[in-house]
Amino acid sequence: MTTTVLVTAFEPFGGETVNPSQQAVSRLADGPATDGVQIRTAVLPVEFGPAVEALRSAVATHDPDLVTCAGEAGGRFGVTPERVAVNVSDAHIPDNAGRSPVDEPVVAGGPVAYFSGLPVAAIVDALRAAGIPADKSSTAGTYVCNSVFYGLMHLIATERPGLVGGFVHVPYVHEQVVDRGDQPSLSLDMITEALRITVQTSVGALAAGH
Repeated sequence: MTTTVLVTAFEPFGGETVNPSQQAVSRLADGPATDGVQIRTAVLPVEFGPAVEALRSAVATHDPDLVTCAGEAGGRFGVTPERVAVNVSDAHIPDNAGRSPVDEPVVAGGPVAYFSGLPVAAIVDALRAAGIPADKSSTAGTYVCNSVFYGLMHLIATERPGLVGGFVHVPYVHEQVVDRGDQPSLSLDMITEALRITVQTSVGALAAGH
């Protein structure tokens, strides 16, 4: 039996020329195949609203069993699987369309929050065992990453109950911090491997019924 996994990333934003999630997901898609796992990918716009619609479109196109959304969280020291998505969009910087929502719901009338369907603790353990800095995170922020995370979990709760999904943040890649000596970063190889392990661990948990 083949498990189809959709892995999403974001385009660059906030004046950056690259987004490590996009770079790593591209490498993941081009990497060696894993027996029984079919990887599908999508790059989402950093725009409130359109990002969730692009995610929904990718889910409809690929009909995955598992969705892992990835995004950049500059300033974090390691890879951080997210525990919870909250129903609020509050932009600290404009999105790539120039929108800056303040205290707006992601889904009007939706629940306050959703928990991730991914095995967050197991992912962190697997990443650390591979020598990759990682920790559990209890906040995905209130920017577009959280909006997509919440949109995914709302889609699962209301339309796709058999789907499993969640979100993982990755730090800056080295090239982004050349002129920011105080900012933590990881190599692109390590971030790519982190996403591979995240998918592998999540597929294992799905197969085990966890």
